[in-house]
Amino acid sequence: MSLKKSLIIIIAILAIDQISKVYIKTNFVLGESVDVFSWFKILFIENEGAAWGTKLSDLLPISDEVGKLVLTIFRLFAIVGIGYWLFDTIKKNSSKTLILAVSLIFAGALGNILDSVFYGMIFNDSYSQVATAFSSEPYGSIFHGKVVDMLYFPMIDSVWPDWVPVVGGNNFRFFEPVFNIADTAISTGVGILIVFNKKAFGESSEEAKTDKSDQE
Repeated sequence: MSLKKSLIIIIAILAIDQISKVYIKTNFVLGESVDVFSWFKILFIENEGAAWGTKLSDLLPISDEVGKLVLTIFRLFAIVGIGYWLFDTIKKNSSKTLILAVSLIFAGALGNILDSVFYGMIFNDSYSQVATAFSSEPYGSIFHGKVVDMLYFPMIDSVWPDWVPVVGGNNFRFFEPVFNIADTAISTGVGILIVFNKKAFGESSEEAKTDKSDQE
């Protein structure tokens, strides 16, 4: 896969991701939801932490503000590393599967980083109101933005039977996490690397052509 095709994938995912986030942010109040199907809802939440909403301040003796700053800086270093990985795989003419997977991961990571870096200084808060872009009273500052999530699939929303040990009588919901397009891209990229591991990390197309020519 060429650099041009990789860029098209990245730009397309970023565009869909950011358009959906800006739309939700400027049309929904925090916590508002819309039922698309019984098993699929649009639910607006904001993630201040890492995966599943985990905050560094929950794990370390630091404030939420410091934890958010550290997490955003870590994400910036991570995206540089992923970007180099992508450039290197394209330069080495690695398999299309690997380039596709890394492109998806890079696009997803970059999409969430844009929220973390810029949204705090662009939007006002969404508590009991619909936020506006380029507000005179932004809810945060650079590096202190919150990631917008909205895709929710509560395919099973029930209660554990009373006879089940420990959790009997408690609510049971599957699938619980709320996520966004960027998260979907990252998960898809990682899934491709796991499921198609041999194909992704096998010989490059250029090496395959050389081997085939030698055999002939």
